[in-house]
Amino acid sequence: MRTNIKILIILLIATVSACGQKKTNSNDLAENQSTEIKVDKEKQEEIINEYLKNGAWKYELYSREWQEEIDKGLAKDSTIAYLWQQKAMPMFKQAKYEVGMEYIDKAVKYDRQGWQDYRAFIKCIFAKTYRDAIEDFQDYKKRFGYSYVMDHSYDFYIGLSYLQLNEFKKAEQVFQKDYEYQLKEKGKDWLHPLDLFYYGISKYEQKDYLGAIEIFDKALEIYPNFSEVQIFKSDCLRKIGKTKEANELQKLGEINARNGNTINEDNVKYERYPYQIRWY
Repeated sequence: MRTNIKILIILLIATVSACGQKKTNSNDLAENQSTEIKVDKEKQEEIINEYLKNGAWKYELYSREWQEEIDKGLAKDSTIAYLWQQKAMPMFKQAKYEVGMEYIDKAVKYDRQGWQDYRAFIKCIFAKTYRDAIEDFQDYKKRFGYSYVMDHSYDFYIGLSYLQLNEFKKAEQVFQKDYEYQLKEKGKDWLHPLDLFYYGISKYEQKDYLGAIEIFDKALEIYPNFSEVQIFKSDCLRKIGKTKEANELQKLGEINARNGNTINEDNVKYERYPYQIRWY
């Protein structure tokens, strides 16, 4: 009996000791992992500095050297999402969408939160794969919430994608919801004339000309010489029988267009935006 009690005591001590050792080992492991992550981040920053800031950025955007310098960095660490994005960006600006998408997919793979909304923007404005853009934005919103990319909300791009798919009612619903949200949360000064232009277009395409005019007028309050808004508003006026007013606004819109008062997004130099009117 005493022998059995001794054995139980020995086993109990061994178990307690093992648990303590296991806890210590786990803590050590966590500390080691934390250190390794920190070291990796520092290493990645060094690679970015060497091959991007002091490498690719010293060359012309579309040069072979730009790509070669980034490739050197990726050869040292292929998990640096920023390098993949910088490799992709010139491809999109040269309309090499398929190649660029392979690279931006890598950026999303290694940093989803950092680059998925950018990829969705590229799909909408550059590659024009609108269903994919909607899916990417909706997925990102579920994961990380409502926000903005390239000066516009995710819902702006979702609405624009529906507009380009001729799903005009869906587009209007998205634009209206986003318009109401921004008014409530940000205020009138936050409204963007391009958002209002496409919101108006969604009504125009459904022959709601009075509704479109109402929204177009809000856009013109912010950007009075916005030629596309003036041209489409003039068409609405013509549709409701206000021909003289329509013709006057049409002429004014053409003058403003030739003076460069058009869609003024940064990327308009690379891509024609939906419903943008070109006069040459």
